[in-house]
Amino acid sequence: MDYLKMKRAKMAQENFHQGYNCAQSVFLAFLDIVKIDQKQAMRLVSGMGAGVSRLREIGGAISAMAMIAGLLYGYDDPEDYDNKNRLYARVQSLANTFKNETGSYVCKELLKLNGPSSPISEKRTADYYQTRPCEKYVGLAAGILEKYIDCHPCDKIA
Repeated sequence: MDYLKMKRAKMAQENFHQGYNCAQSVFLAFLDIVKIDQKQAMRLVSGMGAGVSRLREIGGAISAMAMIAGLLYGYDDPEDYDNKNRLYARVQSLANTFKNETGSYVCKELLKLNGPSSPISEKRTADYYQTRPCEKYVGLAAGILEKYIDCHPCDKIA
């Protein structure tokens, strides 16, 4: 499946080009579905970019997929083990689909880095966009999630 041709994949890529981090870019592409105030959503997700604030761990695009899945399919009762397990299985499936396409869902592995980066973010320039594969990754994550939601409608949407 060519996930990058999906509507929300293109939206996520456009968001990234506007300067949003990878997590924000994916989350923003689904804002109409999760029905959360944009400013609050962007603040909530802002620390997840660059593999959690440039620690380069689980990619921000994957974190956003997990957060959206939680809003759509999640649980709020700590004793609801059935729904907890279903959510975890969903998120693992989404992450593994991404990994099957890219080889990893860890930011430093995707970017071929050795470890965490300085907490100082880089300015977004034409060079930045040409040398980073992040645009592709946010599109891929959004496309995977869009396809998943299309195939698994949710009756609990916010």
